[in-house]
Amino acid sequence: MTDDMVLLSVEQGIAHLTLNRPDASNGMSAEFLQVLCARIMECHGRPDVRVMLIRGNGKNFCAGGDVHTFASKGERMPDYLRVATAWLQNAVTGLMRLEAPVISSVQGFAAGGGGFGLVCASDLVIAADNAKFLAGATRVGMAPDAGVSVTLPRLVGLRRAADIILNNPILTAAEARDLGIVNRVVPAADLEGASLAWARELAEGPPKAMAAAKRMLWAGVGLGVDACLSEEARTVSELSGMADAREGLAAVIERRKPVFTGR
Repeated sequence: MTDDMVLLSVEQGIAHLTLNRPDASNGMSAEFLQVLCARIMECHGRPDVRVMLIRGNGKNFCAGGDVHTFASKGERMPDYLRVATAWLQNAVTGLMRLEAPVISSVQGFAAGGGGFGLVCASDLVIAADNAKFLAGATRVGMAPDAGVSVTLPRLVGLRRAADIILNNPILTAAEARDLGIVNRVVPAADLEGASLAWARELAEGPPKAMAAAKRMLWAGVGLGVDACLSEEARTVSELSGMADAREGLAAVIERRKPVFTGR
């Protein structure tokens, strides 16, 4: 386990959580997700954490799962993804259960359960004007994970969520804002400064009141997420054993259109 895949520092009440695999577009392997979960849980119970700011190093916030690692597992992929999904679910649950508000600051792509899922599990989202959002799971023969099957409909409504999950449109930052996935859109050059300013503003707020408000806001969603997690994990593992999942991953790696057979 390489600890520097996810960085954590706490300064002036702000927990800076940084996804740090820029060469892989911060793609998430099981090992990466284990570190991510550990970093998030490290912030629980720390009175000096008043707000969490999540960012991704490099061109992209997070391009989703590490498809190269997934594909390399071959027939062992279901077992590997069962572990990866468990860590991902623990991570997003940890974000929603964290008393401090969570801001995701998005540049480039936020895709799949890794990137798009973290966005949907955050309390607030700020994006560069050139950011893009993609659900992506069904495009590679998989199902949504990271609680997206519950959080996204709560954010945008059932019909729009169905369109986003089944048709996999690439949403611009402006479209994501209009749908309610993103709160604020700023010029790319201003993203870092605007994100930090927003985090500082929140860090100055009343922590117990904001914790209570956050808990109440997530209460209905949280019950749904808890109930769906085991079904998500079972479905993702089952689908990953099919030829369509291997074909979907191969098509992404080879930059071609996948040919799905239903097997």
